[in-house]
Amino acid sequence: MSNSRAALRYAKAILDLAVDKKATDKVEKDMHGIVQTITDNKELREMMANPVILSSAKKEVLNKIFKGSHAITEGLINLLVDNKRVAILNEVALKYIILNEALKGKDLAYVTTAVPMDDKLEKKVLKQITSITGNEVTIENTVDESIIGGFVLRVGDLQFDASIANKLNNLKREFTNSL
Repeated sequence: MSNSRAALRYAKAILDLAVDKKATDKVEKDMHGIVQTITDNKELREMMANPVILSSAKKEVLNKIFKGSHAITEGLINLLVDNKRVAILNEVALKYIILNEALKGKDLAYVTTAVPMDDKLEKKVLKQITSITGNEVTIENTVDESIIGGFVLRVGDLQFDASIANKLNNLKREFTNSL
């Protein structure tokens, strides 16, 4: 089973539990914190992916980092560590955020650009995505200079890659295949 499917299953289970406990917004806030912390900390990502580090050590570190989180969030972290799936914690958190936003009738669009978007461009993109999805949309802009130019748009499970880096990779593939 792919990590993406596993992450989606964990996220759905956590969302169902959060709905039952009426804690969806609190857990979503924790998930945003998890995504931000893991994204910003390379050492943490490496520690989580390292099979040599004991599960008990990983659990201790993660519980200290995310101390004060909702009981559901803490339970998710402990479950992933116990099942040796802690490496997908970031993906589970992202999937949870997407599912919870969809439950509220909102979509979360991740837009990756080479330079930060200005307000005018953000409003234009927001208008386009809203007309396509039919839902209220929130944009989260990430800057990644490695895409060179253009953008990568992800809404739910759909992704549109209009980056210069992607186009260059496609050209490279075409040239190597035609030799």
